[in-house]
Amino acid sequence: MRPYQKNLEELLQNYEQEDPLQGLSAKTATKRLASDGPNALVAKKTPNWLLFIRQFNNMIIYILLFATLLTLFLGHYTDAIVISVVIIANAVIGYYQEANAADALAKIKDLLATNATVYRDGIRQDIDATKLVRDDVVFLEAGDQVPADLRLIKTADLRIQESALTGEADAVTKHASALKTADLPLAEQANMAFSSTTVVNGSGLGVVVATGEKTELGKISSAVASAKTRPTPLVKEINALGKTVSLCVLGAAVLLFILGFIFETYSLPVLTLAIVTMIVGSIPEGLPATTSVILALGVSDLAKNKNAIVKSLPSAETLGAVDVIATDKTGTLTKNEMTVTDIYLDERHFSVSGSGYAPTGALFINGEATTEREAKLKELLLAGYLANDTTLTQVDDTWTINGEPTDGAFLTAYHKLMPNKESVQLEKLDLLPFDSFHRYMASLVQFSNGAKKIYLKGAPDKLFNFAQQQDPTFKRSFWQAKADHLANQGKRVVALGVIKDADQITELEHKHLETGFTFLGLTGIIDPPRPEVIAALREMNKAKVEVKMITGDAPLTAAAIGQQLGLADGELHTITGVEWDQLTAEQKQKAAVKHQIFARTTPENKLEIIEALQQSGKVTAMTGDGVNDAPALKKADIGVSMGIKGTDAAKEASDMILTDDNFATLATAIKEGRRIYDNIKKSILFLLPTSFAEGLIIFLTILFNQEMPLQATQLLWINLVSAITIQFAFIFEPGARDLMKRPPRKSNSRLISGREMLQLGYVSLLIALVGLGAYEMLIATGASATLASTAMVNIIVFSKIFYLFNIRTEESAFSSASFTNKKAFSIILLMILLQMGLTYLPFMQEAFSTTGMQLGEWILTIVCGFSVLAVTELDKYLKFRLARARN
Repeated sequence: MRPYQKNLEELLQNYEQEDPLQGLSAKTATKRLASDGPNALVAKKTPNWLLFIRQFNNMIIYILLFATLLTLFLGHYTDAIVISVVIIANAVIGYYQEANAADALAKIKDLLATNATVYRDGIRQDIDATKLVRDDVVFLEAGDQVPADLRLIKTADLRIQESALTGEADAVTKHASALKTADLPLAEQANMAFSSTTVVNGSGLGVVVATGEKTELGKISSAVASAKTRPTPLVKEINALGKTVSLCVLGAAVLLFILGFIFETYSLPVLTLAIVTMIVGSIPEGLPATTSVILALGVSDLAKNKNAIVKSLPSAETLGAVDVIATDKTGTLTKNEMTVTDIYLDERHFSVSGSGYAPTGALFINGEATTEREAKLKELLLAGYLANDTTLTQVDDTWTINGEPTDGAFLTAYHKLMPNKESVQLEKLDLLPFDSFHRYMASLVQFSNGAKKIYLKGAPDKLFNFAQQQDPTFKRSFWQAKADHLANQGKRVVALGVIKDADQITELEHKHLETGFTFLGLTGIIDPPRPEVIAALREMNKAKVEVKMITGDAPLTAAAIGQQLGLADGELHTITGVEWDQLTAEQKQKAAVKHQIFARTTPENKLEIIEALQQSGKVTAMTGDGVNDAPALKKADIGVSMGIKGTDAAKEASDMILTDDNFATLATAIKEGRRIYDNIKKSILFLLPTSFAEGLIIFLTILFNQEMPLQATQLLWINLVSAITIQFAFIFEPGARDLMKRPPRKSNSRLISGREMLQLGYVSLLIALVGLGAYEMLIATGASATLASTAMVNIIVFSKIFYLFNIRTEESAFSSASFTNKKAFSIILLMILLQMGLTYLPFMQEAFSTTGMQLGEWILTIVCGFSVLAVTELDKYLKFRLARARN
């Protein structure tokens, strides 16, 4: 039996005294503390040195370490230093990402109360909260932080704010009665007080039923600690590519070494050095640096211009692969600002415009604005205004409340619809606050003429009872139909009334409300959807990104909001947390994919939904702001927290923070993530064939027993200066026009398709053959080996420059698409200037074994480079013609 199902006798059966105010004895408390441990959360922290060492355990780092050893062996110390810097930078980035997860646990730990007021040996005393044990009796009052999970045994107008744990916006009114329903979600356990939540009103007594990691907060902490993050799609794809590249290069090297050794084309030392040179030329050392820079600048742009702070570089690219977003409702899809939208007076239905707490809007009847304010409407607005203990204030241009969102909605409605408020002098004499048993709030006021009235607002059925007691002809079925109509739209329904003859009352009691009651009408209140979210969801639907709403709200409310938002193109499917818990693991996978709305969920449900989506092959983003969201935020492929209203625990567990709390920012971030991925892929497709071409030149030279056409220093120049410089053009490449019309790439897709592998192969061969052909032609015409090798270096670099125009866009390189990235031309100009320096500056000629070239050699260089662009553009044209013919 769960604690909330137990009655008082069952709760206190383990006590030595019948009076709960006696509490435990000090002796018993000491024994339990020794056996159960302190009321604290313990984060098992991995040593920092081990976190750092872990970052070197992946294929890309192995390749880079191998390249470093080879370059050191060759005496290329500058090359080795550059690669080492890349290795260290990657390790630091990975270490920072893992360290953030540990910070999330620390933030949750900080939420625990430090002190608790308990009864022990019949004495009320304050103790360190870590010393609380099971069955301790704890006293709570307004302002306290609940120190452990408590089963309440006595309450006096007790209200507790649980939004960070349950997602419910309003403070919850608590009582001490047993709840017999099994499997109640946390939000409905009204006789429980949970660790880390805050008492906002009243007082109470509770028996400790769970401490430390056994509390609901402790379960969340354990879930955060155990949630294992998956490698990002880009990391998985690059790891797979790294293995393929390394195997191909090493396989070619071994084969060539065996052939060279068998046919004795070179002496063993010369052959070994040539093989090492080929491997160094073939390994794309510039790839990690370029990838990191593209990611870093994308992250910087998201933070500066798009209100999204990305905490780890790979997460920026993960955004582009997301195909499901699981999101909280309150404050993310909606404003978390309750608004009166409907008023029913008798047969008349008024609608109210405006949203949020700003008192701007108008009253409409039958679709037409009206400025008339009849007496009964004024009385209804005054009832909502006075039966209220919340305040509405304006700071600069922002309106905020201090109190309950529902009460704030009535304050706003009064100021909105009574702009020329009549001067009413009155005094509030007494207030009956809202509680979950009576489910209404009442206020006794006295006007300047001495007359007294009682204003009420609360649950319709309660006020219907008062109205029916006063007037047997009260049309209860009529009003119930109106209330049901509003509820079916997902609106919170509040009824209002007044007792006009209260002159003899000085202190308000519940019995005073049973006579003289006049029913005023009904109001419909809703937490309005954010307007920008609706547009963002439309854009995400076009991009084939599904959005799942996971909320603590009732199913009806959640479904109505989902309908208004346009959460899906077709029919919406809703499932509750209780229904979810009944499913098998296989059924949960299917349910996670099928349903768009998950209502009355627990933190465990959220985590399970994310896991089920991932097991179904989905790349999943999770948005949230509460402590209860932290495990799911960490588990998701990319966790997104709110920067303004989000808790510290949520921010630390997430990969990205929205600084404007705007869900629509996610659509912008997804677009940027797709652009980043496209540009990383373009840089890889550009770099690999040009790197392989260098290795292929050495391979063919060794195979045909020719003199080496390129020096080691020249290979170093091409790889680390020209490749990286030219590749920077991809950093500034704008997104394709159809970026948000494509579906997300599949999570198991390869970075390079079979068609792209074919292009990679023939471009490598083309550059190698063009370079070798030009070299042999120059040698045949009497040119020196130094001039021929200088021309070959320039041919390879200009081939890269021309190939850049082909790979930058899927459109024709001879169209306006080639001019969308103006910075690319600046980078190309810089590269040409560097090539001129390499060719003509004496100190460069000496360092890189080059010499000056005449006009004829430059014409040959440009023609050879352009031939690469001509062949690849012809291939692109034929590919589009073939695709068009298939369609």
